[in-house]
Amino acid sequence: MPITHAYAQGEAGAAGFDPFFLILMVAMFGVFWFFVFRPQSKKAKQHQAMLSSIKRGDQVVTNGGIIGNVARIEGDGVLIIEIAKDVRVKCRHSMIADIVAKPEPRQAVRADEGNAGDNGGD
Repeated sequence: MPITHAYAQGEAGAAGFDPFFLILMVAMFGVFWFFVFRPQSKKAKQHQAMLSSIKRGDQVVTNGGIIGNVARIEGDGVLIIEIAKDVRVKCRHSMIADIVAKPEPRQAVRADEGNAGDNGGD
């Protein structure tokens, strides 16, 4: 028995639009945004702030796992990292995974304190 077009259209139109499906899709997007996209963008901002704070002398870890001290910062986002005595490698700024240690700031020596303990042998 052949199916007529009118009968086929009547069956397809019976399903209709389900508003519950739309609400479910919006809720799933909200959950993904809250648990995936938002934390990922926060972490990216923190990593960018960490990269912008890199200074000469910082001990850094590259994405490849190489640990070294920043010897020089060149233009175009290139760092010169000293990984051993007299062994330096070039690394892209974006390939730094973490800053392990920052050097301690040197204490400023005032001119009048430089010879405070020296009485000149009198």
